[in-house]
Amino acid sequence: MHFEWVLGFVFLIVKLSIVLILLLTLAAYLVWVERKLLARMQARYGPNRAGHYGLLQPMVDVIKLITKEDTVPQGASKAIFLLAPGVVGLMTLLIFAVVPFGSGVRLWGRSIPLVIADLNIGLLFILALSSLSVYGIALGGWASNSKYSLLGGIRGAAQMISYEIPLALSLVPVVMLARSFSLVEITRAQSGWPFIFRQPFSFVSFIIFLMAAVAEIKRIPFDLPEAENELGAGYHTEYSGMRFGLFFLGEYITMVILGSLIAVFFLGGWHGPLLPSFLWFLIKVGFVVFALIWFRATFPRIRYDQLMNIGWKVLIPAALLNIIATGAFLLAKA
Repeated sequence: MHFEWVLGFVFLIVKLSIVLILLLTLAAYLVWVERKLLARMQARYGPNRAGHYGLLQPMVDVIKLITKEDTVPQGASKAIFLLAPGVVGLMTLLIFAVVPFGSGVRLWGRSIPLVIADLNIGLLFILALSSLSVYGIALGGWASNSKYSLLGGIRGAAQMISYEIPLALSLVPVVMLARSFSLVEITRAQSGWPFIFRQPFSFVSFIIFLMAAVAEIKRIPFDLPEAENELGAGYHTEYSGMRFGLFFLGEYITMVILGSLIAVFFLGGWHGPLLPSFLWFLIKVGFVVFALIWFRATFPRIRYDQLMNIGWKVLIPAALLNIIATGAFLLAKA
């Protein structure tokens, strides 16, 4: 019994290490992918100097950020200023702990699930951590002793409050269909057809979730907390060196997380024919990430009043009506 516990703990540490390395590597090279794709969409080349096709550019960027001076503005609340970027990165990484990225493998006669922790309240765990991540943005903006950073932090907090509600409401139909808050059970419930194709109301949930999630992670067209033409760089205006890199890294890890959540909630997770389950999961995540980059190349940044109107006057009523319609559909089907 003691040996089984030790072996399980070793497998957990190995899974944690592999997932952490893969996430950090994906986030670093996602910067290169985005720059290359945006360049092609805008009829230019993108990074092409550091290495073949610019493949060494992420490594060069990391070295640059590590070696740059880490400054603290005069009058800033130093402790909070220094800790705020870590909050964003930590909350983002913790979310992936409950995301299943494969059906499982067998090693030495032991079945190993491809998920760090299968919580029976995994969906609530994700919503809680996504709410906490905004503290890093709000505290970083306040502690910087800069009006531009403060405005960015306030915008980030208001945006989170506005879009957390439709984000959570859009997942109620998913729970109704899967009858579980566990992400593993939600994925297993889509072994036949993904929820997005199961009924028309699931597609509405997908659209609401996508819009709310893009606003939550502050990507164009909802990147008002940064808004370079108004606020310099928003909440991270005063950051430099690797602390700025943590904000930057958190944004791209969040893109991978968002792709993973959409794959699990609406696209069937690891399910798919012929290919290994892990590859199907990566393909679906890659499709969502490509769409996010495409949005950046296509849509202009909206005004702040439009951002609030979309959240409170469009997405929340639509999400509530969608819950009622899904309930009526399931009741009629029963």
